[in-house]
Amino acid sequence: MTKTNPGNFFEDFTVGQVLEHATPRTVTDGDRALYGAIYPTRFALPSSAEFAARCGLSPAPVEDLIAFHIAFGKTVPDISLNAVANLGYAECRFHRPVVTGDTLRTSSEVIGLKQNSNGRTGVVYVRSTATNQRGEIALDWVRWVMVHKRDPESAAPESVVPELADVVAPEDLVVPEGLDFTSYDFAAAGESHRFDDYEVGEKIDHVDGVTLTDAEHMMATRLWQNTAKVHFNTEARPDGTRLVYGGHVISMARALSFNGLANAQLVAAVNAGAHTAPAFAGDTVYAWSEVLDKAETSAPGVGAVRVRLVATKGRDESMTLRNDEGKYADGVLLDLDYWVFVPR
Repeated sequence: MTKTNPGNFFEDFTVGQVLEHATPRTVTDGDRALYGAIYPTRFALPSSAEFAARCGLSPAPVEDLIAFHIAFGKTVPDISLNAVANLGYAECRFHRPVVTGDTLRTSSEVIGLKQNSNGRTGVVYVRSTATNQRGEIALDWVRWVMVHKRDPESAAPESVVPELADVVAPEDLVVPEGLDFTSYDFAAAGESHRFDDYEVGEKIDHVDGVTLTDAEHMMATRLWQNTAKVHFNTEARPDGTRLVYGGHVISMARALSFNGLANAQLVAAVNAGAHTAPAFAGDTVYAWSEVLDKAETSAPGVGAVRVRLVATKGRDESMTLRNDEGKYADGVLLDLDYWVFVPR
């Protein structure tokens, strides 16, 4: 017998299986500070307690993606320790802001399995739910990940691919209790653009770029207690490289989107997301966004804007998502479709 955990392989999963993940993690001001040190984030609401209070949120929440990364990291030892790559996301909703002092824990249910044609890997679909110390849901989401098989000769399970919503409906977005943008300070936020200033179909080139480093992406991944081997161990991939955690690219692109979307203060939901190509140290990440939809909310002065956020390796001033064959254009690293709350 062994006391160590080799992680689950594809054949260890069954549809309907529920996994309770270790270890509960308390959010601290250190998380807020380190997040700001790793990513060029400048959004006013999670940066300023005074600004957040003026918007009806006190204490000030941390960045929504801090909560996502912590909750996601809990799932890795059980879901993706033996992953080839995390492939995508759907139906992610942020149910309430997370503040320092909150303790998050995560559980997952396996909702789909599909062995790949090579017989050596398979795709595992899970629905994960993160709760706080009061048992309240902080966020939930679906993701699918490609996982190695332990034995390529083992029998393939029956394929079950879940039907997932293309988009979180506007009426299903959860507006944080007390959120009020009627006294919104545009000067402090950094831009004057309101809900009505964004038009469906509009594209925004966020201009700035950041070059990825091994030290930073490994520090970020350890911060979220994400133990996936491919992010740390050069022996885990045949090419001897460390794969950058997809969430690192998401946070980098979200931070870069401040230039043009500074008033997109809170992430409400992630409708869909795909890591379309791997990222490695030395790649320079840029971002652009496309406005996909807009919706009213019941909160005073608050509108919801649906945005496609695209991260690219190298800057693409043409902002091209797909080529003439319908495949992702060269250099596209991330295609993330999400809702944000903005002032009216």
